[in-house]
Amino acid sequence: MRLILISGLSGSGKSVALRALEDAGFYCVDNLPATMLHEAMSLYADYGYEQIAISVDTRSGPSLGALPAEMEKLRAQQVDVRLLFLEATPATLVKRFSETRRRHPLSGADVTVEESILLEQDMLAEIMELGTRIDTSELSANALRSWVRELVDADSSRLTLIFESFGFKHGLPRDADFVFDVRCLPNPYYDPQLRPFTGRDQPIIDFFQQTPEVQQMVGDIQQLVSKWLPCFSMENRSYLTVAVGCTGGQHRSVYITEQLARLFAAEQVLVRHRQLYRQN
Repeated sequence: MRLILISGLSGSGKSVALRALEDAGFYCVDNLPATMLHEAMSLYADYGYEQIAISVDTRSGPSLGALPAEMEKLRAQQVDVRLLFLEATPATLVKRFSETRRRHPLSGADVTVEESILLEQDMLAEIMELGTRIDTSELSANALRSWVRELVDADSSRLTLIFESFGFKHGLPRDADFVFDVRCLPNPYYDPQLRPFTGRDQPIIDFFQQTPEVQQMVGDIQQLVSKWLPCFSMENRSYLTVAVGCTGGQHRSVYITEQLARLFAAEQVLVRHRQLYRQN
């Protein structure tokens, strides 16, 4: 059997992720107490379900603390268990609650939304380390659905190497394991003829292929990731996210991310472009 656990901060998009998995053929359950996971999976097995997605978060109350042990029990029974942890910046979450006028699960008469978010972060700190983090701060619902489907489709027996471009002016991605700053490289943005393109377009590719320091940067990042990738694999990690940032997330970071993905094609690789997704 295969179990995808969805957890994370309230307002980070857990419902969107769960619906994406439901559309992909998973039997989905929202807000199941962690202490009921083993019993629920036994029941689903009796009914012949093979792909299950369950949302587990702070709404479960004290039972949330049992989640790590429950995950290990299921893995001991040969259940393929993976956890996706969704998060966003506090400012983004406050804005989302304000726009939807929904109540935060932890808020009350004496607790503001901002305070509730900080409290929830503390409550989920241990859970966050158990799985793959997805920062939804700058993501549309369509982009999140796409990312979730890509992650669950990846071979769980191999480490998935995620290369991600972003723009520093939009903030650091919270889900990155490595962050490389390439703002020191020549910027096509200042060429009016190149500005409308992105790092995936041929005019930008041609520009960077003729720029020695860009090729050197790609080589240096490749060398560092190659050196440490075996150590992360030995940790039995499912995912490793390498983020490459430039100012706007359109040209330099996109080009380098695409080049790194090609250089590591022998690995299991996913490519993300945060600011390009943001436009769509």
